[in-house]
Amino acid sequence: MMMNGKDDYIIEVNHVSMCFNAAKEKVDNFKEYIIRLATRKLYFDEFWVLNEISFKVKYGEVLGIVGYNGAGKSTLLKIIAGVMKPSKGSVIRKGSMAPLIELGAGFDMDLSARENIYLNGAILGHSRKYISDKFEQIIDFSELHSFIDMPLKNYSSGMTARLGFAIATITEPDILIIDEILAVGDFKFQQKCHDKISSMLDNNTTVIIVSHSIDQIESLCTHAIWLENGDIKLMGDAKNICKQYRLS
Repeated sequence: MMMNGKDDYIIEVNHVSMCFNAAKEKVDNFKEYIIRLATRKLYFDEFWVLNEISFKVKYGEVLGIVGYNGAGKSTLLKIIAGVMKPSKGSVIRKGSMAPLIELGAGFDMDLSARENIYLNGAILGHSRKYISDKFEQIIDFSELHSFIDMPLKNYSSGMTARLGFAIATITEPDILIIDEILAVGDFKFQQKCHDKISSMLDNNTTVIIVSHSIDQIESLCTHAIWLENGDIKLMGDAKNICKQYRLS
């Protein structure tokens, strides 16, 4: 874990904007789409998902991002994680990072959970020996002992979430990024994730969470950002943000 002065920032989001293009006119089939595109007769509307977003995250901080559907929460999280490149602006990240952005991201659904543990571990930069040493720990956390040799395509989304979370948190990264993962699975598993994150916080891991559960944001986070239509509506103490969000 990186050790830095109390005023240092591990993440800096600087004037980030994100634009997507949507076709103005309805195109009935793929052939017509290609013809219009090739003849430059396909016109687009620009849709700005994020507008000039700027904030900083200190080492060891737990930041929650809240907002209604379409506010830009997941897009912002993917930009912070480096999965997407912003149309404008930049993100500075320091230290190791474990992004838990989408369920099953990096998994091969035709392979077994056992094979995917090694595959996903390699994607995260871990050696085969390291994963072998941590294998039982991963299985114990995910509670998938009876299903370890079953292909992931036969897993429920909750089972996939268990496995993904167990692999992503096998080490203690400097930054952990979570998108709605705590909303999946039964209460016992959600509490297990909550306890794991709490233990990581004791070792100064910085966490950024997107969740529709205001209770989770309030209980886990020190600070929060409220996104609305791609803009920051409010930013500050998590309990205060959650209180105002509930009243909206």
